[in-house]
Amino acid sequence: MSFDLKKDGKRILVICIAAVISAANIKTFVRAGGLYPGGATGLTILIQRVGEMFFDLEIPYTAINVLLNAVPVYIGFRFIGKKFTLYSCLMFLLTGVLTDIMPSFVITYDTLLISVFGGIINGFTVSLCLMMNATTGGTDFIGIFLSEKKGVDSFNIILALNVVILSVAGVLFGWDKALYSIIFQYASTQVLHMLYKKYQKKTLFIVTNKAKEVCRVIQEVSNHGATILEGEGSYERCERDLVYSVVSSAECKQVINAVRAVDPKVFVNAVRTEELTGRFYQKPAE
Repeated sequence: MSFDLKKDGKRILVICIAAVISAANIKTFVRAGGLYPGGATGLTILIQRVGEMFFDLEIPYTAINVLLNAVPVYIGFRFIGKKFTLYSCLMFLLTGVLTDIMPSFVITYDTLLISVFGGIINGFTVSLCLMMNATTGGTDFIGIFLSEKKGVDSFNIILALNVVILSVAGVLFGWDKALYSIIFQYASTQVLHMLYKKYQKKTLFIVTNKAKEVCRVIQEVSNHGATILEGEGSYERCERDLVYSVVSSAECKQVINAVRAVDPKVFVNAVRTEELTGRFYQKPAE
């Protein structure tokens, strides 16, 4: 496990910034709104509030969060990647410590505003971590493990866990906070989908006279293969090749630029891929 000062230094800096933003979000929007974010963060806050209300016990955020992340961290080290897991540990440990020591303060008392803007900030911090090849911990480890190693759609599993958390919170502390938490999670998810595109895919339909060269640059840029189909242009009645390939959304623009460099007259149609079955290369986590 090597260490690149420039690359890894940047990752550590960005993760630290994300941890500060995440902790500030918890101590302002989440606390003020009485919300329950998804995953380990939401479960940690739920356990803290149960301790305060029913047992008059203040449990540190870090202690609960570390215990909840014990199994996910093992999964990360064992099946995903050592660097990936270490940086993820840095994220949730630093977030926990900062959450415990930061003073609480209120920006607004409007619960709807808190839900929307708190969710936006949460989605932004999660995206920052994922861009740096790390996570905020908890269900993110499990989701990535199931997606990359087992080929299982983890969305329903994580959604079921969040439903359980919100149901318990609704029964104990009132359904209005649980329902506002759904708005928080929705806003967070939309920001995440907009900013982080590694697991989103695009299908490319490329009409060209240089099919072999196009396939070569697709392989070089994205490490994905392509299929060449023979066709005929309807207007000029001349032979055309159609190159078909699927790449990640994050690589799509780079691939198209490389294809245009090979064939300036190329025609490219990029379509969002809803579902894909079969072998698809994903760059492994470190």
